Amino acid sequence: MDRETRKLLFETVAHRVIDSADELTDLDRAIGDGDHGINMRRGFEAVLATVDELSAKNLGESLKGVGTTLVMKVGGASGPLYGTLFMSLGKSLADEVTYEQTAEAFAIAIEAVKARGKSDVGQKTMLDVLFPVARVLREGGPDITARLKATANAAAEKTIPMRAIRGRASFLGERSVGHMDPGARSSALIVDAVAEFMEGLA
Repeated sequence: MDRETRKLLFETVAHRVIDSADELTDLDRAIGDGDHGINMRRGFEAVLATVDELSAKNLGESLKGVGTTLVMKVGGASGPLYGTLFMSLGKSLADEVTYEQTAEAFAIAIEAVKARGKSDVGQKTMLDVLFPVARVLREGGPDITARLKATANAAAEKTIPMRAIRGRASFLGERSVGHMDPGARSSALIVDAVAEFMEGLA
């Protein structure tokens, strides 16, 4: 993965999140502080502002740089969690990367997110998207990008009937039921953007 490819990857993800900021804010307004979209947009605008510098490094260091930027700029609970995800991926991935290596790195990264957030699958969080995506990555096989997209988006939808156990939404109890988790949605958007990027490379 050369410099231009790394730059395109980061730009693809950043633009997807930034363009979806209003949707994420609306989701968070229903069951959270109403700032998820604003925070995520600020974080990924900072990634875009330094994308040339970030992409000049190898993939591992680039990903760590994205993670550090998100921790510093996103704020709230999402900054440390997304920062942990990207920084952990950066520790495991090099410029020559296979699906198998990506699957292993992703599995390690979401365990780090799980530990950082003290949360688990079924608690109406981003993990409810990330774990199903990890299973698809492990399975590999044909049409993987299409399956990654479908899995991520379906998993985000499945958070709607869940009752929140972790995060700000957990304070609402039963009133958190009937709303999609904003963190699950932003995770699905990122997975979708990465899958789209991978299709462009094929």
